[in-house]
Amino acid sequence: MTKPSNQQVVLAARPNGDLQPSDFRLEEVAVPIPGEREVLLETIYLSIDPYMRWWMRAEISYNDPIEIDQVIVGATVSRVRESRHPDWQVGAWALAFSGWKRFALSDGSDLRRLDPELAPPSTALGVLGMTGFTAYAGLRNIGKPKPGETVVVAAASGAVGSMVGQIARLRGARAVGITTGAQKLAYVKDDLQFDAVADYNAPDFAEQLAKACPDGIDVYFESVGGKIWDAVLPLLNTYARVPVCGVISQYEKPSGSQENTDRLSNTMAQIMGKSLTLRGFIQTEYAEAQLADFLEEASQWMVDGKLGYREQITRGLHTAPLALIDQLKGRNFGKTIVQVSEV
Repeated sequence: MTKPSNQQVVLAARPNGDLQPSDFRLEEVAVPIPGEREVLLETIYLSIDPYMRWWMRAEISYNDPIEIDQVIVGATVSRVRESRHPDWQVGAWALAFSGWKRFALSDGSDLRRLDPELAPPSTALGVLGMTGFTAYAGLRNIGKPKPGETVVVAAASGAVGSMVGQIARLRGARAVGITTGAQKLAYVKDDLQFDAVADYNAPDFAEQLAKACPDGIDVYFESVGGKIWDAVLPLLNTYARVPVCGVISQYEKPSGSQENTDRLSNTMAQIMGKSLTLRGFIQTEYAEAQLADFLEEASQWMVDGKLGYREQITRGLHTAPLALIDQLKGRNFGKTIVQVSEV
């Protein structure tokens, strides 16, 4: 019987500015053999997320950088293909963090069991996964929207932003989504039922946003920064809360870049004058205490038809680099996923 081939994608060069296909290398490697109390996982779905670009920088932040020749990190939905572990049977579905490779070994300690009868397995990477929980945790712990308040979110058609607006509405708040393009604007407004939208590429973007927020902004969920922050800042109400889960507009700036530092003094003045709360967070800090609550609530919302989601799936591990490049340029629509293997 012919053994299946194994592939992996590694960082070939340290990106400096815009990510390029040449920064990656696709390799053929041997399929690993599980040892005692180990399982062989085959990646079915690979999550593509903006943080991956940040980890490619030669800087230590909340995580060590990806090194040259190292496999690109990432969450995966996988199936057990071989098992020498008593708790894991062949064919079982699991959420893992195997990275950009087709086959990986695990001792089971880093796996979360998935039930494909309850929800499509791919949702464990998006609406019921890290991106969904990021929205949930940021709103629950920092944003804390109250009924009738206005919640604004950037990248509203994306995996995190779409969840932010929907959860805000489920909590009784108004949801205003920022995105661009007729299709994405219509999706956010009509399909996800946000209360209003604004097009960040429109010449009158700031005016659109102000019109959508006649009573100001009480919660702004930040993931982009740049010119979107410039339009949001003047509209923030006294005591507004700003959960910060990312600043995608800065991820491809060269390391050490001082661009746009003139925003800092105005931002600090507004923080003081309006008693604003800006709090950066990584979803893992809340996972142990709140992930179970999220999965219970979000699963029920899906059953009740109160939670919409969209996935953009490409096929083949070789498509992962371009999928990430497109996501960083805003060319994705919904949760970006690569299907690595057939089910």
